[in-house]
Amino acid sequence: MKRLVPGTTIKFTEQARNAAFSLISPVLEATGGLTLSQLSKLTGLEGSTIQNWIKRGWVSSTRGKKYSEQQVLRILLINMLRGAMKLESIVRLMAYINGDVEDTSDDIIDEIVLYNILCRIIFTAEDEGVFTPESLKLLITREINECRDDIRSDEEKLHKAMYVMVMAYRSACLKAEMEKGLEAVFSEE
Repeated sequence: MKRLVPGTTIKFTEQARNAAFSLISPVLEATGGLTLSQLSKLTGLEGSTIQNWIKRGWVSSTRGKKYSEQQVLRILLINMLRGAMKLESIVRLMAYINGDVEDTSDDIIDEIVLYNILCRIIFTAEDEGVFTPESLKLLITREINECRDDIRSDEEKLHKAMYVMVMAYRSACLKAEMEKGLEAVFSEE
């Protein structure tokens, strides 16, 4: 199975290990944002899905025809969790951490930091085979402690939410593997 950066169609590289969003940010900076077709290619999502998420208020509205860093990050976070969680639950979880999608002043943590931490946890867990709840909680604690300066408030809330996010991502990966196995079983019939 080819390893991807969570929420994207980008192949994993060592550069992604410590700062996954650094693979995307140069394009955003150079172009002033991503177009809908670029964002669709990056995420593997249909353009209509992305537009629907904006229409529902799950992602902030675009200004012009380009998607900003904040919008891309929110879409990546939703995309990486949707394989195991209902969209409404993901949106509630994101609001639990960072409040109103249009207002960053109520955020516990910048979404770029959240995304990078989640990716580091996922990559480390996969590399080390760390999948027990206790081991994942320790890994989350370690990563949060290393980024303590980037956390504005309520570290306990962040711990709880990140645990759910990591478990959801892992569940989605397991579900995808199960579906491949099921496909192989049915193809023998």
